[in-house]
This record gives sequence, structure tokens and C-alpha cells, in this order.
Amino acid sequence: MAELAIGDIAVEALTETQARAELARLAELLAGANLAYHTEDAPEISDAAYDALKRRNAAIEARFPELKREDSPSEQVGAPLAEGFAKVRHAVRMMSLGNAFDAEEVRDFDARIRRYLGLADDAPLAFTAEPKIDGLSLSLRYEGGVLVQAATRGDGAEGENVTANARTIADIPERLDGAPEVLEVRGEVYMSHADFAALNTRQEAQGGKRFANPRNAAAGSLRQLDAEITRSRPLKFFAYAWGALSAPLAETQMGAIERLHALGFETNPLTVLCDGPQEMLAHYARIEEQRATLGYDIDGVVYKVNDLALQARLGFRSTTPRWAIAHKFPAELAWTRLESIDIQVGRTGALSPVARLTPVTVGGVVVSNATLHNEDYIAGRDARGEVIRPDPEGHPKDIRLGDWVQVYRAGDVIPKVADVDLSKRPEDARPYTFPAICPECGSEAIREEGDAVRRCTGGLICPAQAVEKLKHFVSRAAFDIEGLGAKQVEQFYRDGWIKEPADIFTLKARYGSGMQQLKNREGWGEKSAANLFDAIDERRRIALGRVIFALGIRHVGEVVANDLARHYLRWDTLIAAVDTARPAAARHRRAEAAVEAERKAAASEDRRARIKETRDAVWADDPQVPPEARAAWDDLVGVDGIGTTVAVALVTSFGQEAERASIDRLVAHLDIQEAERPATEGSPVAGKTVVFTGSLEKMTRAEAKARAEALGAKVSGSVSKKTDIVVAGPGAGSKETKARELGVEIMDEDAWLALIGA
Repeated sequence: MAELAIGDIAVEALTETQARAELARLAELLAGANLAYHTEDAPEISDAAYDALKRRNAAIEARFPELKREDSPSEQVGAPLAEGFAKVRHAVRMMSLGNAFDAEEVRDFDARIRRYLGLADDAPLAFTAEPKIDGLSLSLRYEGGVLVQAATRGDGAEGENVTANARTIADIPERLDGAPEVLEVRGEVYMSHADFAALNTRQEAQGGKRFANPRNAAAGSLRQLDAEITRSRPLKFFAYAWGALSAPLAETQMGAIERLHALGFETNPLTVLCDGPQEMLAHYARIEEQRATLGYDIDGVVYKVNDLALQARLGFRSTTPRWAIAHKFPAELAWTRLESIDIQVGRTGALSPVARLTPVTVGGVVVSNATLHNEDYIAGRDARGEVIRPDPEGHPKDIRLGDWVQVYRAGDVIPKVADVDLSKRPEDARPYTFPAICPECGSEAIREEGDAVRRCTGGLICPAQAVEKLKHFVSRAAFDIEGLGAKQVEQFYRDGWIKEPADIFTLKARYGSGMQQLKNREGWGEKSAANLFDAIDERRRIALGRVIFALGIRHVGEVVANDLARHYLRWDTLIAAVDTARPAAARHRRAEAAVEAERKAAASEDRRARIKETRDAVWADDPQVPPEARAAWDDLVGVDGIGTTVAVALVTSFGQEAERASIDRLVAHLDIQEAERPATEGSPVAGKTVVFTGSLEKMTRAEAKARAEALGAKVSGSVSKKTDIVVAGPGAGSKETKARELGVEIMDEDAWLALIGA
């Protein structure tokens, strides 16, 4: 068993030696995090990770108080000052706040204060509760009503002199009327969401760096050596505290905040007075609900004892006041409004719903988009039809436009919509209807039986899939055009030379005059250009199986393509059969859709019988499927290796008007060779399924496969009950083992060659 890393050992399990080493590690980690956050305005870890490290450090110090370091993170506020600013010593130290992470810790905060002051549990004790602004702390010193100095918090004792920069912020008054002779106003510099988005747009237009979040943008803007840069940045300021005073502002915290507002400072309108923990927690919930619509970032709620005389009695610990605490929001969770749902089409044709949200900061990142997974997830169910977001009555909570939704992040994973608050659902909200048409190309988007994803059937003509489809088209088992690989396809598509496969065969006519346009491109010369056009011409004559595989139809791989070719022999025969089978394929899809609905709704005891009844009823429904359509369908699904899933994909793809036109344009440039039906008369392996495993010494795997198929055998890559023969060479492993377990005939390469008369 591997030894646990010291950071993974629970605090209560640490030895004294381990605890000493862990405190040293935490001190280094937290010092680096403080430097990145406070000095460089470039956080390296999330708030949640930082808080977890601080709490672990505090827990170890509580268990081993004699090991507490001189540079303990518990005794530090902020970080060392950056170069370039003059130092300012604060007349009154700028403290940090202790943290609470749940309701129980908030109740403990109230209980600790009561014990310290000797107050009974039922004695009145009021607190203020205000949003905790996620910005940069700033102290403003006024003398005689005139702003004389502005300083950042720095390490709590000393900050940076940013007076010139602070004067550019509209929310910071230059002069005050009726203020004490000396007044240090403290608060938070921040940037609104709208201003942050506009700033990033300007930064990109000017070739500058984008800011990760409004807090970084605000801190970086305030701490510019050139105050004119700060002036160009849209900074705001909320006042919520004070430092040095020549005369008291009021007798209570709330009164002092009201006095600051009367002096001309912006104070937060969500600051309220609360009578004990129950009201504090209720206001916390109200603020959390409004978090996404405030227009600026907050990361919690700050509670402060309202009576300033009691604050004075309570005093301070080394770095935090006893009379205040910050109740932090869960770092990776936030509530916001779902504004719209966009459908994105992936490179494989999958339709993925994306939530467009009112921007909200989650885990230090501004989130405006989140995945909704698929249509089942939007409906509140998983792929099996089970409820995943139950309401109080156990019914699924679907997701609708205008809903108030919970968003979460985990690490660097794309944000997700986790829950819905039905109490805030708009009255006119309607269930979301997932599109059955591809938004990129207008082709039908279908969801196959057992698949959680709906996919575009446009294939070659769908812009979202085009490059991947073209890469597949020129792959080795498809057209395999020498000199035209994935890299060249990407280049030609990007430049508009190739949009669909047919364009490959008109390249020479369009761009080959004197080969000037191609040979002058980077990486091309006259000879390589000529070679490419020759290679393309050579592929105009091509085997039927390669053409079918090259089209990139879902579920139609190389083996299936060759099975189809051997069955239908000719391209026109295949097309005629597929077109004829279309009504039956549509009926099959309707039947399976009805079956899927029944599967989700039916009780387990009668599910199987009801599903069969449902399928039979759809097939028997009028108007009847024409007999020739049913015959063509039965013939198609009866081809060895072809089932209903492949048949539906094939018929649907050829049935899309734009896709079919693209295929027809391609075929017009080709000489598709008729497939040869295997001469299986007298073959000892005709109709048998063969698996080759291990090393073959007398022929390559490709040769062995081709020889077996020419004799009418089907070559499979896996062993099952349907396997007839396993040819095992040296190094055969699990496939040979499974064959023995199933009683499948096993022979070596010599025995196989003797069997087929080679």
C-alpha cells in the first residue's frame, strides 16, 4: 500500500514530527497564495482551496500549540508590498475577518460573543449583515474634510500609497462636509459585471490581456503606476468601515454606515439590522438568491455586532476582530437566471444544449454559459427515464427559459446547471422543446434507441461536421488520396477550396490552371501539386465498399460498408433499395419512439408486454407501409451484420435533401466499381464467423481477412457465441481464452491454411 502524502493525513492522525513538517508546508503554500492574490493580483488557487489550507493550518496549531511558527499564516494579513509604491503605515491596523462556512458556525459566533460578554441566551444582541464585496480593500484618510491619502491594506500594518489613483474614482469624494477633523474611511474598490465585460472587450481590441474576473481587474487597475490608466478603468467604491477617528461617527455600526452615506459615500443598500442568528441566516439566504442580479461580485455576508461599545469590549484577536465574521458562500455554487438555451452542434453531429446565464462569479471565474448535457437532463430525467431532480412530490423538475438555476463548477470542468428554484419560475414559462432540426444545416436531428444524444443527419453538408467528415473521407480505408491528408484538408477547407467531397474532384479545374495557385502555397511546389491532381484522378475509379465507408454515415464502418457492397453489388441498386425502404424506416422510428415512451412510463411487471403491444400497434397503424417498402426494409435489416440501427442511419442520411444532393454531386465524378460477390461454392468456411488473434507468420492480418471474406466468411474482431472459428497465432491471449470457455473451435495458422486449401 502506497504511503499517504502528508497533506492527505487527517489532522487528528498526525504525529508531532508530521505536524511540524505539515505546518512548514502550509506556511509556504499560503505565503505564495497571499503574494499571488494581494501583491500580484493573479490568484493561483481558488478561494475554497485557500480557505481549506487556512483551516487545516489552524486545526494543527490548535492540536499542537507548541509547534506554532513565527511566520504562522494565522498571524498574517495580506502580503508584502509590491515595488513601485511608497509605503503607508496605517494609524489603525486593517484587519482581516474570520470565516464561517455553515449555519452552525454562525450560531457558534453568536454564542461565543454572548459567553465573552456574559450575556444570557435570551438577552438582546443585534448584528448588522451586509454583502461581502469581492474587491480590493482601501483606506481613505481625510483631514479637515479633504482627502489627503489613500492606501491599500497591504500586510495590514503597512499599505501602498495609491492616493493619485484613488482620486480618479468617481465614488470617492475629494471633500467632505460635516466630517470629523480626522476620518479614515475604509471600504472596497470593485468593478461591476457590465464594466468588466466592456473592459475585456477593449483589452482584446487593443491586443491587451483579458482579466479573469472583476476582482483581478479592479485590483490591477487601482495599483497602476500611471494614474491615467486607473482613470480609464471603471472602478467603484463601497464604504463599510473606518479606521482613525477624531470623533465618533455614531453609537452603532448601522448608525455609522448611515453617517458615511450622508457624508457622500456609496454604502451597500443590502446592509440590514438583524436580531440574532435566525434573522442573520435569513438575510444571508436572501442575498445569495440575489447574487447573480446585483451586477457586482460578492463572496459572502459579513455580520458585525451593532453596538460599538460592545465592539470595543470585544476587541481583537491577533489578526481578526471578535465582533465580526464573514459567512462565505459555497465557492463552487451560485444561483442565477437562465436567459436562453442555445444548441451547439459538435464535430460528430451531436446536438448539445448550452445554458446562457446572467453572468455570475463561481469559484473565481465569471460564468455566463453552462452545459445542460442533453434533452433528458433538461426534462429532469436520466437516459433511463429516472427522475434526477425531484420536486417535493417526486416529479421531475424540468428546466425552462427564465428559471432561477443553480450553477456549479468542479475544478476546471465546464460549469453545469444543477438545480432549479420552482418558487421563482415565471408564470409564462413553458417546457422546453428540444429541436428535431439541426440549427447549422437544417437536416433532421434524430435520437437513436438507447442513445442519450440527438444527432444531426446532415453529415457531409453540415458546417459543424464538415472538416471531420472530410478528414474521414480521405482516410486510408476510404478514398486514401496520396498527398491529401488531414492537414491538407484542414488547410483547403479553411481557405474555402473544399467544402464537400465533390470539391476535391473539381480542384484541378478550379485551381489547377498552370497549377500556379496551388504550387505557390506554402509546402507545395509544381511537382507536388501535379502529383496531387494525379492522385485525385486515380481515385475517380473506386470500389463500392470504399465509397459507402467514405460517406461517414453513423454506424457504417468499414466492415458494414463492405457487407452492404457485397449484398447490393452496385451503387444504383443500393440507392434504389434504401429509397424504397424509407417509409418503413420512418414507421420503425415512430414505433421505437413510442416504445421508448412506454419504457419510461410502464410499470416493471407489465413493461415487456406493453412495449410489444406498442410496437405492434404502430406498425399496424394506417396508412399501411407499401409492401415494396416493407420488403426493402426487411431485406436491408436482414443483411449479415446490418441491424435496425445501421439501417435507420443509412436511410435517414440518404433521405436528407441537402445531404443527398452532396452525395449525388460526388458520385457524378466517380466510376464506382461493382462489387464481386464471393465465390463461395464449395467453400468450407462460407457463412462462418472467423476471428484472427495473435501473430500470423505466413500472411498479414489484412491478407488473412481478405482471403476469408473472399471465401464467404465473416471476419470479426471479437469472440462471442456466434463465432465459429478462432485462428490463434503466437501471442494469442484473452480471445483464445474466451474461445475455450465458449467451446469455439480453435486452430493454428497452418490448420487454417489447410482448411481453406491455401
